[in-house]
Amino acid sequence: MKPILGWAGALLVAWIASTPALAHHSFGAEYDADKPITLTGVITKIEWTNPHSHFYIDVKDTNGKVANWKFEGYPPTVLNRNGWRREATMKPGDTITVFGWRARDGTNWGHSREITFADGKKMFFGPPAGTGDGGGAPPVGEK
Repeated sequence: MKPILGWAGALLVAWIASTPALAHHSFGAEYDADKPITLTGVITKIEWTNPHSHFYIDVKDTNGKVANWKFEGYPPTVLNRNGWRREATMKPGDTITVFGWRARDGTNWGHSREITFADGKKMFFGPPAGTGDGGGAPPVGEK
């Protein structure tokens, strides 16, 4: 009975350890480096989560129709090292402009790179576009 419990415990530990890896993905798997976007909108929500932080903005089109966009970026630890502070740097209600790349599936989802605040200050929220090869090739040029 002890060997069975040992194997079951080992499998449980391996499964728990692999869960974060399942949530992570390469740039090229989700986003299209040939579809850069720049959008201005009002922040509706910010999620400081691992392995990627997310924020959501309401963007008005030329007809006044509002669409909510989701953007992905660095994890909270990297944002903190780059000068971001929760509840201070960016808050719901703030108007921002985000430069990034659109999701391959064409939905209102993107990979963020640079955030421009209303006062003109710019900060990186995510890494540069990758090629989807795991980092073996240089990043795609930015704007």
